[in-house]
Amino acid sequence: MRSGATQVPDPGGIPVRTILLGVAGVMLVALGGTGAGATLKRDPLLADTTLSWIRYGHGQDLATAVLYLGLGLVIWSWIRLGRMVRNGHVGSSAVLTAIVVWTLPLLFAPPLFSKDIYSYLAQGQIALNGLDPYKVGPAVLQSPLSDNVSWVWQNTPAPYGPVFLVLAMSVVWATHASVIGGVVLMRFVLAIGLALLCWALPGLARHLGGRPAVALWLAAANPLMLVHLIGGAHNDLLMVGLMAAGCLFVLDGRHVLGIAVVTLAFAVKATAVVALPFLVLVWARRLAGSRTVQLVKAIAGGLATFLVVFTATTLLSGLDLGWIPALSSSSTIVNWLSLPSAVGDFAHTVVNLVVRVEPGVFLTVARGLGSLLLLFIAWRQWRAAADGGPEAIRRAAITSLAVALLSPATLPWYFSWALVLAAGLAWSTKGLQAAAFFSTFLLLVTFPDGDTALYSWGYLALIAAVSALACVSLVKPDPLKLSSRYP
Repeated sequence: MRSGATQVPDPGGIPVRTILLGVAGVMLVALGGTGAGATLKRDPLLADTTLSWIRYGHGQDLATAVLYLGLGLVIWSWIRLGRMVRNGHVGSSAVLTAIVVWTLPLLFAPPLFSKDIYSYLAQGQIALNGLDPYKVGPAVLQSPLSDNVSWVWQNTPAPYGPVFLVLAMSVVWATHASVIGGVVLMRFVLAIGLALLCWALPGLARHLGGRPAVALWLAAANPLMLVHLIGGAHNDLLMVGLMAAGCLFVLDGRHVLGIAVVTLAFAVKATAVVALPFLVLVWARRLAGSRTVQLVKAIAGGLATFLVVFTATTLLSGLDLGWIPALSSSSTIVNWLSLPSAVGDFAHTVVNLVVRVEPGVFLTVARGLGSLLLLFIAWRQWRAAADGGPEAIRRAAITSLAVALLSPATLPWYFSWALVLAAGLAWSTKGLQAAAFFSTFLLLVTFPDGDTALYSWGYLALIAAVSALACVSLVKPDPLKLSSRYP
């Protein structure tokens, strides 16, 4: 990434064929998801009908093939659009059009690549039934909502803030605990985060030196965002939308409002708290007095705003702070996207070749060291952002990336946190290519039913090749020389 880029006028124009290619892709993804996605144990729409075959045997294989064909078209259209945006042939209006029409089919698709949406709805039903979702898991319900929750989370309390639990309760109430209705309505609620992103990213690009069209293409039209955060219906989408809006408010000089909005993001999912110390630095540099006085004023103002908003949301929700200790529940996930977990798992594998030992101690030590390293990186980034302004947001993005990499548990869509904060920066061509590679790879490292593909090495080699092709295609229209149009 480079700083100081000049703003490029929006050239306008809509690349209809490229956008329609993406529409065809997401429609195939939605269609294939009916058999290959994170489907219901008993689907009232397909059960006992002539279409039930799509969930089993060759029918499911066909659905999987259709879904992956759709994913290929989505990636292809996104890369084609990115090439046009990078070359200045189309602007923000084209990207916004693509985002809208690529999102619509996913709003009505079965859950894709994750079963988390069932957990959200079950947690909302727990609270609606007068139980404490921060003390009991979905298993207490014995309802159609809890039946579809992954076995991993059946007895796990909710690790989400009061704002999100109130939204989940409202969705369950409005849909009368319907699983299908709840999935669709929850997606519409979470899509508010996408709308906030589309509103905030051009403004962030204006402050950070990037191009609005590039920011929208990178963070809002990205298949990693749309397929995982809309198709997978993750509350990260609402969190990053609020976080982006809050950062823009602070950069615009509306410091109290911005910190209040980021506090709401924190009350959805705790990760948003990473942005707050950096926003305080932006505020501090605009205050009168010595550096110490500036910091004291800004920290006091930011802390007061945070406490007022967070206390109000907690009291109005009728919930307590039990979600904060429940955050540790994610440590049950072990995969190599988390660097500490990867190191601990690898160390255990090597030692286990010589003597049989339990893996727990290796994971505990590695994750403990990873947490210390994360604290060190966060402190260094905060100190480096002392001058405030756009640099503070860049440092917040680096810290968010470190959080995703060094947390005890990491899932592919966690990298959306840093992507959103960094999207408004001025990206070099190499940077955009790297983003295209990793976005494509992270999109594909989970199987459509929500199971991880991180230990299927042949599959990983295949998607690494696909990701490399996407990376090269961002700058070369026909890298495989398959078309006569490009000599």
